Amino acid sequence: MESWLFGESGLSPNEISVEGWHKPGSLTLCSGVWIHAAGNAVLNAGPHAIEGHHMFVWLAVAEGSVTLNRPTDSLTLGVNDTCVLPAASQEASLQVDTDAARVLWMALAGPLAAMAVRKLGILLHMPLRQAALPSQMLLAEEIVQVMVRHSGTANATYQLQQLMYGMIASHLGQPVAMDAMLSHEIGKVVDWLRADQYKSNPSLLEMAAVSRMPPETFRKRFVSEVGMPPLSYLLYCKMERAKELLREPGNSVRAVGAAVGMQDPYHFSKQFKNIVGINPSAYMKQTMKPDATIRKRDV
Repeated sequence: MESWLFGESGLSPNEISVEGWHKPGSLTLCSGVWIHAAGNAVLNAGPHAIEGHHMFVWLAVAEGSVTLNRPTDSLTLGVNDTCVLPAASQEASLQVDTDAARVLWMALAGPLAAMAVRKLGILLHMPLRQAALPSQMLLAEEIVQVMVRHSGTANATYQLQQLMYGMIASHLGQPVAMDAMLSHEIGKVVDWLRADQYKSNPSLLEMAAVSRMPPETFRKRFVSEVGMPPLSYLLYCKMERAKELLREPGNSVRAVGAAVGMQDPYHFSKQFKNIVGINPSAYMKQTMKPDATIRKRDV
């Protein structure tokens, strides 16, 4: 069975790959970045070759566990983990470590694709494990559904752009709900956390006070609308802010940790590695590598 991502031999007859491709409209072309293709694949245990493409491919694990293997590195991903495959023709394979796994993916095209990838906190030249927010996984499912339904046409070009920008906005801590807009109460708390740039360490009680709801009511509402507990969401946003600061020249690990409310460098490094997969120092070194390794035609 032929697949845009896995090629002609990457899938066996009893494996499922539902995917589609997008013909961008004129306004979408002017935006500089769009989703070229997207899919949902159910894979059996074992290796699956990945085609080399000159596009960035966002990959997420919805079920099971996989290991991405490239000649230069490997990366293990569990449920709700994501990574971005660099825009290059380097051969790679996806090893399914469980009996089966389900992965979602989308390929980004356009001259500003690299900028969109950076907004997602991703390095351009190497895959990096990153946890997805529940809202991002839901948006990815919707992107695949829309892409398959309208494959090869421009009928849903604006809807796909909206979904893609929703994923980026959600990643940046902007108020994107699981099904619609956040309620006024929960949106107020999300905006309050974001305005502080995640420097403070508010308790559940303090967040509930901002929402003007009882703590347990607030916690349940937050989980229902955002998809994860308030303190887990705050830690996620702190690490994303930390990645942004670590990419700025002249910053130190200690200074970045303090900027996100973690005065103890050891505690900050431990939390960062648990969520990002590498320690802050290693992340800084990787960001120093020039983007010139990505050729202009690849982005």
